Amino acid sequence: MTESNIEKETSHISKSQRKRDAHQLFGLAKILVEMPATRLRDIPLDEDLGTAIQFARGIRAHGARKRQLQTIAKMLRNCDADPINEAVNNIDLKDRQMIARHHRIEAWRDRLIRGSDHELGTLLKYCPDINVQSLRQCIRNAKKETALAKPPAAARKLFKLLRETDKLTPLPPIPGN
Repeated sequence: MTESNIEKETSHISKSQRKRDAHQLFGLAKILVEMPATRLRDIPLDEDLGTAIQFARGIRAHGARKRQLQTIAKMLRNCDADPINEAVNNIDLKDRQMIARHHRIEAWRDRLIRGSDHELGTLLKYCPDINVQSLRQCIRNAKKETALAKPPAAARKLFKLLRETDKLTPLPPIPGN
């Protein structure tokens, strides 16, 4: 095969698809530049790409920043961006899981404060290792605070207790939701 035949075979990708890929990599470049430095350390970047990202963080002018983002996107096109994209998606997934866990703990706290002993019994069925005495005391104090319109110190303590329990044994989903 000649060089022109090889080029024709490899250039089967449509112009529209190349544009979509370029826009996706530009978005990835934007995410990398805006990502906190502590999380950026967990992403597998080569030295030149890391330097370009750090340089882009210091640019304040809109046009210059956009040009630097395009440069980073071009660098991503020239290397294998799949591991980088996968690492960014894993970070996002961990964040979403952490937020969902936090919401589940808040829902249990609110349900225990508003509910009856039946709610507590449901929780104890799934989390038998929890300190029942501390839990009952926190619930009782949180109910008093709510009735007297005081600051929610006991509710915070209840949340912490539930969070510690969730670390050992994940809290069950809220019944009826």
